[in-house]
Amino acid sequence: MDLAIAAGVTVAKKVTGKRAFPNSKYFVGLGKLKELEILILECAADVIIFNNSLTPSQERDLEAALSCRVLDKTGLILDIFAQRALTHEGKLQVELAQLQHLSTRLIRGWTHLKRQKGGIGMRGPGETQLESDRRLVRNRIAVLEKKLLKVANQRAQGRNRRQKSGTPLVSLVGYTNAGKSSIFNQITSSDVLAKDMLFSTLDPTLRVKSLHDFGDVIFSDTVGFIRDLPHGLVEAFNSTLEEVSSADLILHIIDVSKEDYYEDIIQVNSVLKEINASDVPSIFVYNKRDLLDDPKAGIQRNKSGVPERITISAKCQRDIEMLKDIVSERLSLKHITTNVRLGIRDLFLRSAFYNINCVLSEKSFDDGSLELTVKLPKFRLNSIMKKSRTK
Repeated sequence: MDLAIAAGVTVAKKVTGKRAFPNSKYFVGLGKLKELEILILECAADVIIFNNSLTPSQERDLEAALSCRVLDKTGLILDIFAQRALTHEGKLQVELAQLQHLSTRLIRGWTHLKRQKGGIGMRGPGETQLESDRRLVRNRIAVLEKKLLKVANQRAQGRNRRQKSGTPLVSLVGYTNAGKSSIFNQITSSDVLAKDMLFSTLDPTLRVKSLHDFGDVIFSDTVGFIRDLPHGLVEAFNSTLEEVSSADLILHIIDVSKEDYYEDIIQVNSVLKEINASDVPSIFVYNKRDLLDDPKAGIQRNKSGVPERITISAKCQRDIEMLKDIVSERLSLKHITTNVRLGIRDLFLRSAFYNINCVLSEKSFDDGSLELTVKLPKFRLNSIMKKSRTK
């Protein structure tokens, strides 16, 4: 029902049913089909939405039997995505997913598709309208895939530049409407659309934020996951989700106020596995503690003292500061602490260390040299020291 509301649909009636196996023709049994037929007349319904994936033939047979438009879960999600896509890449991804879904359903209810083209130059068997439409769809899909490949290459170049710069990427993932965008806005001081609505975020957003005692971090807000997300949609948004698989840390946002939030965790982990991101270090962020009967904030650590879970409210700035602190702590696990001696000819490197907020202490000597105690990734230390003028 939440999906339908997110699509702007006015829900007139919700019908549930149980079957050991779906009916091959109508998905539902004949008794439930009759019940739907009566409800359509009573409610003057324009569309019937199934919270399941239907085969093309089941959609066609249901529409014929009910004399009403039928939409399955995939079609509904695609409709929501089409409303939410704002960027050029997002629109391309949505159109590709829509055409891939449509390509299996072209035959549905279109009697004119059986007619063959005729006339001068087109005599003989010719090409049916259905075949022509399928060919046009295939051609358009090929064009979209080519454009998205170009976008994916641009994203890959951006990731390579980021990795060379050493700026870590933290991706926020989670079930849709878990509060990812709200937390993202609080951490990065951004104004990404954050509503109590499924799939309010579709296009990925990246922002750089300097964290205390660490330095610059790139935070990425991503599209929300959903239970039984069709595999085709995951494939269509693969270039967007690649940002997650290349992240240095994942913040898995969970709506702890939901009774079934454990099922959301399982679903998100399933998608992370599908996009090869299950091995990326992660922190479970239990959000919306303000909606609990016992709304306590807190951090849970493993036996080694590493923070693994945190309970917060995106509305509480103190909680957000606590979250930023443990993000810095987790990212710092890959850092080394060392002393760097800078001679007079290398003092210009001092600003390079201070610019990335990695200096813990500084000591000066009578000969004009300095000794800095720094904490930073080893590769970044090597990168700075390569600029040394000392032979």
